Amino acid sequence: MSASLREPTATPLASPGAATALLDAYSPGTGRFIASPHRTLLGSGTAADVPHDTRPLTWRVRALLDARRQAGALAPVVMGSVPFAPDAPHSLVSPHSVQWAPPLREDPLIALPAPLPEGVTAWQVREVPAPERYGQAVAEAVMRMRSGEFTKVVLARTLELTSPDEPDLPAMLSRLARRDPVGYTFAVPSGPGRTLIGASPELLVARKGGRLTANPLGGSAPRSTDLAEDVRRAAALLESPKDLHEHAVVVDAVREALAPFCICLEVPERPTLVRTAAMWHLSTTVTGELADPGVTSLELASALHPTPAVCGTPTDVARAVIAESEPFERGPYTGMVGWQDADGDGEWVVTIRCAEAEGRSLRLFAGAGVVAVSTPEAETAETGAKFRTFLDAVGASL
Repeated sequence: MSASLREPTATPLASPGAATALLDAYSPGTGRFIASPHRTLLGSGTAADVPHDTRPLTWRVRALLDARRQAGALAPVVMGSVPFAPDAPHSLVSPHSVQWAPPLREDPLIALPAPLPEGVTAWQVREVPAPERYGQAVAEAVMRMRSGEFTKVVLARTLELTSPDEPDLPAMLSRLARRDPVGYTFAVPSGPGRTLIGASPELLVARKGGRLTANPLGGSAPRSTDLAEDVRRAAALLESPKDLHEHAVVVDAVREALAPFCICLEVPERPTLVRTAAMWHLSTTVTGELADPGVTSLELASALHPTPAVCGTPTDVARAVIAESEPFERGPYTGMVGWQDADGDGEWVVTIRCAEAEGRSLRLFAGAGVVAVSTPEAETAETGAKFRTFLDAVGASL
C-alpha cells in the first residue's frame, strides 16, 4: 500500500462562502468538482485509480475504498464518471484529498455574477450531425416505432466548438454553477487530456444509510424569457399526452429496477415540474427503504443505468438504434457522474447538459426522447434549447 493511501482525505468546510471557495479553487487536470443540492465536493490529486479489469465495477470500487480505509485514510471517496457504453472505460479515482462544504444554493456568494471566460473572442461551431440529418434520423426512428420494433429511443446530436485559445474551464464551471445553483454541477477528468464539465438537472440515485432517492426526468419544454409565455409552457407540459407518456415510461423503468432492492418504494402517481435556466422538465421523486443496507449507491446506480430517459425501450434495441443513428461516440455523455464513500453512501447523476473539453475544443451534447408521436422539427428544437445551458456558459451561440 502506497504512503499516499495513509493520509487523511476529508476536510469539512462550513463557514459562509465555503461552497463558492471550493468552486473558485477548482483546477482542471488534478481537480474533481461535484456540487449537488445537498453538498459541495472538491477532490484533489489521485491516491488510487479504480482498476480496469473484468471484475464488476461495483466490486472494484468497494474493494478500493475498503483498502483505503484500512490503510488509515479518513473518509475516502471515489469520484468521477461512468460512460454510456457498457464496454467503454470509466474515469473513477479515489482523490488524494477531498474537501466538503454545504450546497452552493445555501452560499450567499453564489448570487454574484461570474464573468465570461477571458481570452475567447470567437467560437467556430460545427453541428454533428447537421439538423437536417438529425431530423431524418428522428423520422426513421418514428417509422420503426410505428411498425412495432420498439417504443422509445433517445437520439442525440453534438456541437463541436473550436476557439483560438484553450477555453477557461474554471470560468465555465463557475458560470454553470451560478446559473443553476440548485442543480448538479460537475467537472472531472474523463480521459488523458480531457475534462467532462456540465450542469445536470437529473439525479439518477442517491443513497444515505438505508434510504435511497431517485429523481427521473422525462418530457421537456424550453423556457421563455416572457413570464406569461413561460407559465403557459409549463402548464402545457403538465398536460401534454406525449410528454406524460414519455415520463411514465421512465418512471416505470426506475420502479422496476429499484423495487428488488427495497422493503418499500414510494412513487407519486403524477409528476411535478422542475426548472433549469433553459428548460422545464417533468419530474418524479422516488424514495425507498433498502432491504439490505449494505447495497451501495453505485450498485443502485448501475441497476438503473441507462434509464429510458437517456437510452430508450427496450434497452438493447434502443442501444442498437443509437449506434446506427448517431455519427459519434457518446463517451461519458448519458453515462453517470458522482461519488461514493466507504460506507456506500453517494450521489450519481445522469451526465447530460455537458461538454467534453480537449485542448482548444469543446464537444457539446444534447438529446431528445423520440416516441411514435414525435416530429423531427420538435425534437430538433428541443436539442437546440438544451444546448443553451452550455452555450451561455461559454459565450457562444448557435
